[in-house]
Amino acid sequence: MKMNRLSSLLLILAGVAIGGLVFANIEFTVSDREHEAAVSNRVNHATAANAGQDMPIRTLKDFNEAFVRIAESATPSVVTIFTEKTVNRRFISPFDLFGSPFDEFFSIPRDRNRGNGRKEVLRGLGSGVIVRRDGYILTNNHVIDKADAIYIRTSDNRKIDAEVVGTDPKTDIAVLKVEAKNLKPIAIGNSDDLRVGEWVIAIGSPLGENLARTVTRGIVSAVGRSNVGLADYEDFIQTDAAINPGNSGGPLVNISGELVGINTAIASRTGGFEGIGFAVPSNMARQIMESLISRGKVTRGWLGVTIQDVDENIAEGLQLKKAEGVLVGTVVEKGPARAAGVKTGDVILEIDGRKVLNTVELRNQIAATAPGKKVMLTLWRDGVLKKVGVKLGELPGQEDAPVGEPEMDKQLGFSAAPLSPDLAARYRLESGGKGVVITGVDPSSNAYRAGLREGDLIRAANRREITSYKQFLGIVGKMKKGDLLFLLVERGGGKVYFAFNL
Repeated sequence: MKMNRLSSLLLILAGVAIGGLVFANIEFTVSDREHEAAVSNRVNHATAANAGQDMPIRTLKDFNEAFVRIAESATPSVVTIFTEKTVNRRFISPFDLFGSPFDEFFSIPRDRNRGNGRKEVLRGLGSGVIVRRDGYILTNNHVIDKADAIYIRTSDNRKIDAEVVGTDPKTDIAVLKVEAKNLKPIAIGNSDDLRVGEWVIAIGSPLGENLARTVTRGIVSAVGRSNVGLADYEDFIQTDAAINPGNSGGPLVNISGELVGINTAIASRTGGFEGIGFAVPSNMARQIMESLISRGKVTRGWLGVTIQDVDENIAEGLQLKKAEGVLVGTVVEKGPARAAGVKTGDVILEIDGRKVLNTVELRNQIAATAPGKKVMLTLWRDGVLKKVGVKLGELPGQEDAPVGEPEMDKQLGFSAAPLSPDLAARYRLESGGKGVVITGVDPSSNAYRAGLREGDLIRAANRREITSYKQFLGIVGKMKKGDLLFLLVERGGGKVYFAFNL
């Protein structure tokens, strides 16, 4: 009896042990297969196959090797960008400020802008990434803005002069072109597929040429960041991959070795890296690049409305179940939205079936859509859902900039642009008015000393009413250094005259 009980107990224990081994083996096998499937089912990007995105990671060495391959794949496409800008440094004596007491005796006119000066070359440094084999390079607009000379240095240490194909300050993107052979372009990925938590690496030349093609690793901290104050159209990728001065214009790369962003700026209280960097998404950068290369300018879709976000109180007032969508304010006369029947008080809930979360998202999506294309809006009007098709117009104020405009800005001491809905909203101007908006003033210029400021609206130049940007360029383009520019400017609802020598 005891032997039977003992035998039964041994059989039970043996069965438990064997079952445990079997189930342990099954669990390991399933887990391993799931891991293999998770790796092998990813989309195979042939143009970025060398990055090793499909490498199975079984050891720490494999993990290390994966990042090495990504860096080796992307780094040859990264360039260091050097810029030079010549400026005049003025030295003003006390007599230049207050006039010599002997001036009146000798009939010497008091010119408070005179003074000794010398030319100085300011040098800048940034990064860029080769995106086409025929020499096109993506970078930030602020890296090359108003530079007199630009050249790059490649990964194989070639120094090559670069020309500006075009710039788009509204997204802080610029396209350069170099004439060279054996360039290695990077594969451009789909930034819309990025998810928070994905591994990414940033490559560039932080702090100086001696640190060219520095590679840093991090994750995607957030996507769709806006209201950062860096550009007009913001849809930034946020990352904690280390970015420092000099990294601007360099690539943000995913684990497939593909370009997913152009590193642009950091958020910092000290001026150094604090774990918050921003990159322009590759999809936005690619669209800007293709537009600049093919048309020489950036064209953006235009809906013709002013919009605001919907909060809980507005939602309650409009009988919406929750705060969502974008509320339409002014509908521009003769604009695309008015022609389609959009009205003040409508709430835009969807565009082409995609939910609209806020004004920034709608603005970016409309701007990214080609003028002339029809979009379908889902509206909430008086408690009823309504669908409206709108054929987008072209955003006003997108005229081609003359080749000599940077030099003209330098001579004037300020930069200007046509009055557009975007600028009207930024500077709180009447959007339906005419004129030219001052978008920046050089603090060392005569224009600044005379009192001209950013946001001023030029109504007349040299006693001629300004009705278009082209007309303004025609007036000031004929002027030369030393000529008197006489401006009528609207500021804060009032009008002021300014006069100064160029």
